[in-house]
Amino acid sequence: MPSKRPKILFLAYYFPPLNGIACVRTWNIAKYLSRLGWDVTVVTPDPHLWRLGDSSEIEKTNLELNKAGIKRLSTGHGWRFLSPGSLKCENEGIKWFVGAVCRQIASKWRIDREIGWINEAKRACSTLVKEDVDIILASGKPFCCFRLAKWLSDKLKRPYVLDYRDPWTNNPHAKLQKFQKTIKEEQQLLQKSAAVTIVSPSWALDLRKRYDLKGKVYVISNGFDPEELNRVQPVQFPYFTIVYTGNFYPPKRVIAPLMAALKQLKEFRGEENGKWFLHYYGQMGDHVREEAERFGVTNNVKLHGKVPRSVALAAVAGADVSVVITSIPDKVTIADQGMVTGKVFEPLGLGSPILLICPLESDAALLGQCQGVHVFQKENVGGMAHFLNKLIEGNGEKIAGGEEYSWVNLSKQLNDILLKSL
Repeated sequence: MPSKRPKILFLAYYFPPLNGIACVRTWNIAKYLSRLGWDVTVVTPDPHLWRLGDSSEIEKTNLELNKAGIKRLSTGHGWRFLSPGSLKCENEGIKWFVGAVCRQIASKWRIDREIGWINEAKRACSTLVKEDVDIILASGKPFCCFRLAKWLSDKLKRPYVLDYRDPWTNNPHAKLQKFQKTIKEEQQLLQKSAAVTIVSPSWALDLRKRYDLKGKVYVISNGFDPEELNRVQPVQFPYFTIVYTGNFYPPKRVIAPLMAALKQLKEFRGEENGKWFLHYYGQMGDHVREEAERFGVTNNVKLHGKVPRSVALAAVAGADVSVVITSIPDKVTIADQGMVTGKVFEPLGLGSPILLICPLESDAALLGQCQGVHVFQKENVGGMAHFLNKLIEGNGEKIAGGEEYSWVNLSKQLNDILLKSL
């Protein structure tokens, strides 16, 4: 008998076995929609095209896909020289030089570095017919996959839904403004979509206002997968440990406010400075080291570089407190207000206390309603230092009240939106 499960074609450029925060959202969307009764097919680059630190992750992902009943439609990828750090390609000698020139041209003209994926994805989807798909969901960035969603919608005569993990043309961490042509394209794609989901209320409001969208923009926050976090084995640190994981985006996301607080903490603790440390897991160790030197706390900072997600989660689980910084500009815009980094949901789900640095009026500050999440503005260095000192003295509390950010619950909201969009 034919399946009565609604069929969704999920365009997810970033997807396991890749190891990144974007994949947390795409994997959990696919996983939990499948459990809610959807027939899920994920269109994503062939995993063998990525530069993976551990090739065994491919087999692990294959097993997880089979277990979840998720189909993967693997694609090729052209123009891989635009992303030589993440995609396998020849990147030496004259080919490195030619690739570098092409990357400069692409950057100047705001060409997505993932643009070479689109034609390969179209080729992989070319045999699909209308009966294979009920609805198309595209997760961006890259935002070129929104064009792919529209192309498939026209080809298959099926509706499409756009999922924003970050803003496209009003990103607070983007260094360059988009062309007017790009803004017009975004508007057209949004207006022809069946629905739009985005991760924060302020960003949703921004889309509605800028593009006069009514009744089709919904907030589906980032979140955590309780099943994944229940498997995490915490690191047993022998001293009080502060953990920060992830990247920075100077000048709007920098570690300076935390380092200023650590300087005061060092003054509070005196000779006990060897009993507490900040552990940083991420690829921006130079930034952390420079700021640690500037504030005189180098001896209390340990750098681990970029590590597998499992290692970072184990550190967060074992930490006495996790620090998360969103966007901390001098003048806060609506784009800054909407910045709620996905990294905040890992300690939230693991139950670790959180020191959250963000604008007071931002969407991220609402997480302060959860027990164990303490929100500080970047200027409140003394407040941060006193909070950390209090934790060292043993006066802390575990997280409570974050169940609404579990993907078990978030997926139900997305399910309702997709069913309505059919």
